[in-house]
Amino acid sequence: MHAHDSYDYAVIRVVPRVEREEFVNVGIILSCERSGYLQARIEADPARLLALDPQLDLESLQRHLDSIPRICRGGAEAGPIGLLPQRARFHWLTARRSSIIQTSPTHMGKCGDMDAVMEHLMQRMVRVAPAKAGR
Repeated sequence: MHAHDSYDYAVIRVVPRVEREEFVNVGIILSCERSGYLQARIEADPARLLALDPQLDLESLQRHLDSIPRICRGGAEAGPIGLLPQRARFHWLTARRSSIIQTSPTHMGKCGDMDAVMEHLMQRMVRVAPAKAGR
C-alpha cells in the first residue's frame, strides 16, 4: 500500500435503548478500496453496555455483532450481502439505521499501514483508558 492511499472508517455503536439515544462505541469498520482491505474489529464491554440497559440481551447482541466481520470478509457464509462487491458491503454496513447496532458517519483518512490505523482507531474511539489513581 502506498502512503497516500485513502481509507474510510465508521465507528460501530450499540444503542441499547434507541429512544434515549445513548450509545457505547464497540468497534470499527475500516475500508481501503485500492488495497482491497475491508475489516471490522469489535470489542464490546458488557459492563458499559449493561450500564445503559441492565435488561440488554448480550448473547443476542453478540451474535449480531459477529455478523459484521463476517460480512467484511465476504463470501456465501456471510449471506446475500457477503456476495456483494467490497465497496457495496462497506456501504451496506455503514448505512443509517434506527436499530440497536448503528454506525457513526463515515470518516476518511490517508495512510500506508491499515492494521496500524485499525489499532489506532480502536484505541482512540473504542477502548476506555484506565482511571488515574486518586480519582
